[in-house]
Amino acid sequence: MSEVTIWLAFLAGIVSFLSPCIFPLVPAYLAQLTGTNVVDNQISAERRLILSRSIGFIIGFTSIFLLLGASSTFIGQAFLGNRQLFEQIGGIIITVFGLQMMGIISIRMLISEKKIHMKPRKTTSFANSVLLGFLFGTGWSPCIGLVLSSILLLASREETMLAGMFLLFIYSIGLGIPFLLVALLWSRSLDKVRRLNKWLPTIQKVSGGIMVVLGILLFTGQFAIISAYLARFVPFTI
Repeated sequence: MSEVTIWLAFLAGIVSFLSPCIFPLVPAYLAQLTGTNVVDNQISAERRLILSRSIGFIIGFTSIFLLLGASSTFIGQAFLGNRQLFEQIGGIIITVFGLQMMGIISIRMLISEKKIHMKPRKTTSFANSVLLGFLFGTGWSPCIGLVLSSILLLASREETMLAGMFLLFIYSIGLGIPFLLVALLWSRSLDKVRRLNKWLPTIQKVSGGIMVVLGILLFTGQFAIISAYLARFVPFTI
């Protein structure tokens, strides 16, 4: 596993956090997790409660992503004999996903706004926050599918199931850290969260451009070459 792939997974997690079905709804998720409401433009819960329930939530959606990573690597190993063809197909798919995020093409089945709507009861326990994270991780998949699927395609290239799961773990860290930061720093002033909403379309387009480049590199076989070259400048190995 190259350092480039790991950083891509981490950045993909951040991009997923900034998707339309996660970032704007963070206050609603926090209120759901803590069993409280939004009062006077803030979450009416102690920071300690927000922290513990957010961690449980992150553990929950990380679990579902680890399962997806394991299954993706398993499928990739089944096509090990046709690795080059498999990577080329993956490159085409990632390129299409990137073009979709940039708004250059519009394929109805890939529209990222689509998501599963769930209305679970508010939770007040750590165990329930983990369960809620697991359920929302499943429900988010259609909404963040373009980015998540690209990371799953990268995970399918790994030689072991453990490596694929690790890549999805890094993805979950990229998604979980900003969620935790927003929960702790901005839950007391939700206007700060809403101010960033105007930047989401631009972030989505830039991310789509990166995915197009990644897809082209995979299709042409240059991704592994570039990763190996950049690894020379990293003072540690994974």
